[in-house]
Amino acid sequence: MSGEHPSTRIVEGYARGGTDLAVDEVWAVEAHLEACRVCRDRLSAAVGTEAPAVAALVGTVWSGLEPRLAVTATMPRGRRRPARLSRWLTPTMVPWLAMVVGVVLLALLFDLAGTGSGEVSLVLLFAPVLPVLGVAASWSRGLDPAYELTSSAPRAGLPLVLRRTASVLGVVVPALLVGGWVTGVMVAQWLLPCLALTAATLALGGAIGVTRAAVALAAVWAAVVVAPTLATSRTAFALQTGGLPVWGLLLALGTGVVIARRGAYSVPGATR
Repeated sequence: MSGEHPSTRIVEGYARGGTDLAVDEVWAVEAHLEACRVCRDRLSAAVGTEAPAVAALVGTVWSGLEPRLAVTATMPRGRRRPARLSRWLTPTMVPWLAMVVGVVLLALLFDLAGTGSGEVSLVLLFAPVLPVLGVAASWSRGLDPAYELTSSAPRAGLPLVLRRTASVLGVVVPALLVGGWVTGVMVAQWLLPCLALTAATLALGGAIGVTRAAVALAAVWAAVVVAPTLATSRTAFALQTGGLPVWGLLLALGTGVVIARRGAYSVPGATR
């Protein structure tokens, strides 16, 4: 890539099928073509000279489709999903996020009614792991009907992972803020573990897949923190103020790993 647009060599190589280009060059030019009409026109012209067989095939397909498209009813404008929203959320994330808010409200009601687990706030107990499950839902093959298409798109790397993670946090954190404020739980007690486990999910996800990492960490949290806390009715050290420095270190390490291995999220299947 040179300047703001791909070089002529890259455009012509991509028109020939990209076999003589590096993988990162192919991904970069595909991502650029999505937003640059000028380079799409350059590619169209290059296809005609570099791959005439492809140009002929496209022309044949288009000549067959054009009459059908002219008589095909289009979707009403009001029912189309905003393009900006689709970059942050998937259709299946909406009911899941609503369920998360419901879990927070239910835990809050138990805390206020005094039917929780002794001195332990249920909001505090479940707060750190809820965003982790949200990240898993946002990348679940079974929940996203467009998973294969999304995971193979040029922009399916770290930026898309971070956008979906931010959308989860944008819904979960305000709900937890309200729950923590009502129950009197200190914000840092749940927010720092929440962010640390989310960062750890993304860091581990670069190696085994985001969904697998989220499920694994949620299982560990349930076995190591939730079960003993409910059994003893005592706040685990992980949720006490003395454990905050450990969570801060875990957050820093997780963030560092994500930045250092940001290229791993562009590999097909890394987000499974």
